[in-house]
Amino acid sequence: MSIVPKLNRFDLTMIVISLVIGMGIFGTPSDVAVKAGNAWIFFGAWIFGGLVTLCGALTFAEIGARYPTTGGFYKVFSYCYHPAFAFMINWVLVISNAASVAAVALLGAEYINPILLPQNLQNSTGTKLTTIATVLVLYAINFLGIKLSAQTQNVLTIFKVGMILLLCTVVFKSDVHAVNPIAAVPHTGSMITAFGLSLVAVFFTYTGYAQTINFGGDIINAKRDIPKAIFFGMAVIISLYLAINYAYYYVLGIGGLQQNHTLAATLAGVIFGAMGYKITSVLMFVSVVAYVNVNIMSSPRVYYAMAEDGILPPIFKRINPKTQVQEFGMSFFVVAILVILFFVGSFSDMLKYVMFFELIGISLAAITIFILRKKTKHLDVSDIYTIKWFPLVPIIFILSYWFVTLNIFISFSANPYAALLCLAAYVIGLLIYYLSARKKTQFPDKL
Repeated sequence: MSIVPKLNRFDLTMIVISLVIGMGIFGTPSDVAVKAGNAWIFFGAWIFGGLVTLCGALTFAEIGARYPTTGGFYKVFSYCYHPAFAFMINWVLVISNAASVAAVALLGAEYINPILLPQNLQNSTGTKLTTIATVLVLYAINFLGIKLSAQTQNVLTIFKVGMILLLCTVVFKSDVHAVNPIAAVPHTGSMITAFGLSLVAVFFTYTGYAQTINFGGDIINAKRDIPKAIFFGMAVIISLYLAINYAYYYVLGIGGLQQNHTLAATLAGVIFGAMGYKITSVLMFVSVVAYVNVNIMSSPRVYYAMAEDGILPPIFKRINPKTQVQEFGMSFFVVAILVILFFVGSFSDMLKYVMFFELIGISLAAITIFILRKKTKHLDVSDIYTIKWFPLVPIIFILSYWFVTLNIFISFSANPYAALLCLAAYVIGLLIYYLSARKKTQFPDKL
């Protein structure tokens, strides 16, 4: 049973927003302020990051329009490069994605537990129980159907956007502007170095939208609606990010940003007083739930594409004809999250690895636009979105991502085993692919 399109443009726009807005915007501005050292570099990094992300969004809008298919992030690698390369990149991304979902879910539970649970359960055991319960509830909702999953996502995303807008109203309270400002600690290196290091956290906060092309087979009018959903979704995200960063700066200044990692709690405290902590806890938890839910929707579509190529067993592409749910593929991903929950260590350390794999995967996926244009030149492009300033737009995006990837790789120099671990993950992916391909050749009837 193949996938039948059931999602509209609004559904996909909400998915774009949820794939990008997670926990990052409530914490990473502090890290950006530390790296930047002053307001000019701080806002310059967010504006430049937004422009580069828009270039990336336009690039993936055309990729999604030219090659709309389920599991598009895997399929476009296979179509433009080679199935082995596609598997090598995507298997690492799927694993790192499950790990990041597990870690983010734990953070969400830590925020909501003081409100939900009694004092004696506010420990690591209580946190994991809440996390497991959250994942299982979302799993049950997703099991009921792709359309219900999307509707749930729409509600969560609208609530999250509303809460961010509410926090931004702090700028209308003139009495909190630059209250007891803290002197900023300037960056000791050059401005270029400060700017480059600031972009690492900025790009992390902007990532996620590329996974939208995994829903190519789920969109009712994919060629028209994928580009529009990506564009409108990213326009909302960039506007929200710039607005809330100005709100942070308005209340704390750069010095305060550098020393305050609970930014959302600070804004909520200014607006709501003693209730600020509870408001922040709900906001964080909703952000986490939306992030976990959208990944439960998205990641199994990559399994579907791999199974279509015969790299994974056919059961991974089995679709319930009534609900359009990959029951086995989704269950596999949820089990992976639950297993990883028991092994998650440092959230910040893990994010460095996740971001390294993400930047490489996204930049290599963006390069496929050049190959896709050649392979699809026979298509009637009258109803297909095309980038106006080609090839400048994708080149700006790709070079910017490589610049940030290089910064992360250099940071691994203090721990050479980290770089080797990243490279080994790709090598293992290649070995798995060729072992699977060999088994498929030897035992074709059993696959």
